[in-house]
Amino acid sequence: MSKELKKCPVSKYCGACQYQGIEYDKQLAIKQEKIEQLFPNYQVNKIIGGDNQYFYRNKSQMSFAKDRKGHIYMGNYVTSTHQIVDIDNCQLVNKIGNDIFNTIKRLVIKYHISIYDEIIHKGFLRHVLIRNSYDDKQFMVVLVCGHSRFDKKDLFIKELLKIHPIIKTIILNINNARTSMILGKKDIILYGKGYIEDKLFDKTYRISNSCFFQINHDQCEKLYTNAIDLANIKKDDIVLDAYCGIGTITLQLAQKAKMVTGVEINKRSIEDAIKNAKRNKIDNVEFYADDASLFMKKALKQKKEYDLLFVDPPRNGLDNNFIYSLIKLRPNKIVYISCNPYTQKDDINKLKRYYDIKLIQPVDMFPLTDHIESICLLES
Repeated sequence: MSKELKKCPVSKYCGACQYQGIEYDKQLAIKQEKIEQLFPNYQVNKIIGGDNQYFYRNKSQMSFAKDRKGHIYMGNYVTSTHQIVDIDNCQLVNKIGNDIFNTIKRLVIKYHISIYDEIIHKGFLRHVLIRNSYDDKQFMVVLVCGHSRFDKKDLFIKELLKIHPIIKTIILNINNARTSMILGKKDIILYGKGYIEDKLFDKTYRISNSCFFQINHDQCEKLYTNAIDLANIKKDDIVLDAYCGIGTITLQLAQKAKMVTGVEINKRSIEDAIKNAKRNKIDNVEFYADDASLFMKKALKQKKEYDLLFVDPPRNGLDNNFIYSLIKLRPNKIVYISCNPYTQKDDINKLKRYYDIKLIQPVDMFPLTDHIESICLLES
């Protein structure tokens, strides 16, 4: 378990780390109690803790702002506000990532790059997003900007790469909407291939800027291992992996099942998933770029049959259309992975007439925060 660090000096303002200053064993105990209270009528296994409490994120973003005196701020928003807490060393962010963020801030000041003002809707730089591989050999930098006119672009990129040659790609993402969403829809590749690669278990994955990839590598492997073990997959099983992202769990499932179908609404993620399957020489998978609920409705009309359903939905959980089709399709087992146990509980309550809830397995994917990941096994 990682050594306890000095409490972050801005933790009382920044909303990222709710459990700063709490010993890790106590953090786990708090989360265990929350899940047990949320699911009082079901078997709740002991929470799976992490070995690294700090600097574990492989994806992080910082927002930029400028005050009336010209001071540039880089950091996270104060909870429930659009006021930025200035941060130069976040205890969740990869250590090299922290260095890159600080270099970018210095270069922004050096080259007089304008900062986006969300009130008057003018300016250039809004956010910076950084992704990194587990071995710290590949880094992606995404500059989220209000427009595409990048003054002193060549000087900025040249100096950034000179200081951090570990950066393999730089992307300019255009977001000129009045929104709290980080990324816009248009990307311009400024350097490199526009993606990085990372390994999970024994497989290599192509990762684009907008795709979903679990942010804690070590805990992701524990999460997926436990979920797949709970499924007890047979070699003749036909499996549906809804919300499959770039295929990280799909390809693991394919090693045990006869056939696996992955569904994901993000087209870029599906493009990556198809390439990932080919790269890892896995041919008993198929991928569809589609809304999961619409796909389920189509599968019902086509009288598809699945032995097992894996779901890992967004925080708002499964919508009623998805659940209706799921009940009609009636796979033998469901493995429901959730980043929001509260919406997971609501969904389980809708399914418990049709399925037995075998157990709940909490996993601490996000040390220092109050977020909990949980796995639920349902059997008909």
